[in-house]
Amino acid sequence: MAEHYGRPAHHQQPRSHLLVKAATATAAGSSLLVLSGLTLAGTIIALTMATPLLVIFSPVLVPGAITVFLVVSGFVTSGGFGVAAISVLSWIYQYVTGKHPPGAKQLDAERYKLTGKVQEAKEKAEQYGTTGTQNT
Repeated sequence: MAEHYGRPAHHQQPRSHLLVKAATATAAGSSLLVLSGLTLAGTIIALTMATPLLVIFSPVLVPGAITVFLVVSGFVTSGGFGVAAISVLSWIYQYVTGKHPPGAKQLDAERYKLTGKVQEAKEKAEQYGTTGTQNT
């Protein structure tokens, strides 16, 4: 038989328990709805009062906001590039000192492949010489 929180599934809650749950949910929901309405009303009142000031000071505020945005984005970008550079330099240091950072095996495998291809190209170049005809 299925159980729900230690009670059999066919057991129903008393009617008074359901009424208390409904009353609690109604009270919580209505109080949150009232708070939402008060917040909306306050926002509208504040925006109504601030709009003339925003219109008067917009020739100063808009360029100021653009400048602040550009400065902040520049600092964030600079910091990101700095973190990336430190990460790359740390990886290179670990690779050079033989500590095998993540991806070192793949890098070594590709290096060996590239070395083999370069060796093949060298042999073909020596085989054909500088004139473009095959030496015999």
